[in-house]
Amino acid sequence: MGNRLDRNYPAYLLAGGMLSLVIVMGIGRFAYTPILPLMTHSAGLSEAAGGYLSSYNYIGYLFGSLAAGMLPWRRGKVFYLKLYLLVNVLTTALMGAVSGFALWSVLRFVSGFSSGLVFVFATGIVLDGLALRGRSSWSGWLYSGVGLGIVLSGWLVPALNDFGGWKWAWGGLGSVSILLGAFPLLFLKEPLTASSKNAPSERDHQDSTGNRGMLMRLIVAYGCEGMGYIVSATFLVAIVEQMPEVREFSALSWVFVGVAAAPSCWIWSWIEKKKGSMSALYAAFCTQIFGVILPVLFPNAIGVLTGAFLFGATFMGITMLTMSLARGMFPQESSTIIGYATAVYGAGQIIGPIVTGVLMVNTGSYDGALVFASLTLLCGLIVLVTGHERVRAAG
Repeated sequence: MGNRLDRNYPAYLLAGGMLSLVIVMGIGRFAYTPILPLMTHSAGLSEAAGGYLSSYNYIGYLFGSLAAGMLPWRRGKVFYLKLYLLVNVLTTALMGAVSGFALWSVLRFVSGFSSGLVFVFATGIVLDGLALRGRSSWSGWLYSGVGLGIVLSGWLVPALNDFGGWKWAWGGLGSVSILLGAFPLLFLKEPLTASSKNAPSERDHQDSTGNRGMLMRLIVAYGCEGMGYIVSATFLVAIVEQMPEVREFSALSWVFVGVAAAPSCWIWSWIEKKKGSMSALYAAFCTQIFGVILPVLFPNAIGVLTGAFLFGATFMGITMLTMSLARGMFPQESSTIIGYATAVYGAGQIIGPIVTGVLMVNTGSYDGALVFASLTLLCGLIVLVTGHERVRAAG
């Protein structure tokens, strides 16, 4: 069994990381999007309270990602990944078992904290482990776990709600998470020790010191992505439900996001190989900007579903490309860099729903929020382009 596990180590590692992201991101984090309208209609949750619950989750995500990058975690990252994976599953299941805004707030905060930790740990563990085994080309598949989780929650939530209401939706997703979590809990191991020829050299580290300016711009752009994408990621189903002519497509729109997200990282990884990391990131930002604003320009079924598909096809691709670029700049500090980048991303996610709420109150429509999201993403793209051109001019 030991030799077999060693031989198949990259595949076990990737599968464990993917399933971890299915649980903590695709379900634990993003299932709230299709369940939010159900809780608004059936649990007495106001739109404002729903926004606050979103923000508590994002605040938890911010603290979790910061903790993952800053604290020593002496028992090993895999141990804590498994521990907080269990915590995340528990918070998902309990959302349907308790009542009251205060308890929901605590659960969403803890869920966000555990999501942030598991995301950073899974990213660092899997990317490092695949690099050590010469399988970096597989890294795109890791983030497909988020899309698979979104597809799963998009299909299950309406069925579970029809069966027993929103409480069954949370409870059923919690049960599915327990089943899926068995694999990473049993088979995910600490990355095997690198041989000397694979270990990053001091020269590599010295050569990377000139990347700090570009890294800062990359992180700022990633923060803009967090602030911009979160509007659709949180309110897409509610946005579609508010449009009478396409209300019947509200649940389907979230499935479109997941279907597009599942293979997206593999596709962007292929584009990265053909055109380069920065060109791929530019293209992903441009595509997402168009997808986010499309429902405003064309408020019909084609505009809404195409926009949902383009949004789903890009938001995890941007994460994968950003994490890959950041890790490549400072391979010896991968977990710390990923933690800080994810924290800035998390801060953007806190601001986005707040601005959305203000615009919604003042305009009575989500159109202003989608315009704000598109402009924020455009700012991120400009930061990237100007930073990269400055680096090229200096080089």
